[in-house]
Amino acid sequence: MKEETDSRLVGACKDGDTQAFELLVKRYQRKVYAVALGMLHNSEDAKDAAQDAFVKAYRYIGNFRGTSSFYTWLYRITVNLCIDRLRKSSRYIHVEYDDRLKRPDNVDHKGSDLKPSTLGTNPSRSMMRRELKERIQLGLESLSDKHRAVIVMRELQGLSYAEMAKVMKCSKGTIMSRLFHARKKLQEILADSLEENEG
Repeated sequence: MKEETDSRLVGACKDGDTQAFELLVKRYQRKVYAVALGMLHNSEDAKDAAQDAFVKAYRYIGNFRGTSSFYTWLYRITVNLCIDRLRKSSRYIHVEYDDRLKRPDNVDHKGSDLKPSTLGTNPSRSMMRRELKERIQLGLESLSDKHRAVIVMRELQGLSYAEMAKVMKCSKGTIMSRLFHARKKLQEILADSLEENEG
């Protein structure tokens, strides 16, 4: 039903109906922001990237052919804009496998999908969960652009391999390979972090 509605709204947008596009923005703004936040780990950067994604989508709506869903197309725009931002950022260094380590000066975790649940009044467990969350955030920031993108899409957004392949414009096999390497790298980073704290 939503697919059909999206198609009608996109058709109206192509005919110059700005209110139709406003409805699409309302429908997807939270999802687009969540994707950007998962990639950039900074609320202001995520807001800017989300806004840029909608501006670009509006500007190029005439190029949308409907071979994928509108949201897949919008998701691809968002991910690509985030990757461009990460590449242009001066806040990274090269590490093995050409992965990039991004260390933002001001990390804002508000609204993050990785926020732990409230654990009642046990301060010890709360502290452990908070530390684990911070390690996961740092681990994500240590991944390359493409590895981070597949982790965000699969683990935080719940996209299927087929949807991820459409977004990244590659085969499902490539997605599965990237996801395997991203998870392995993330596990290594988290294991090293745990060893440092225990040592």
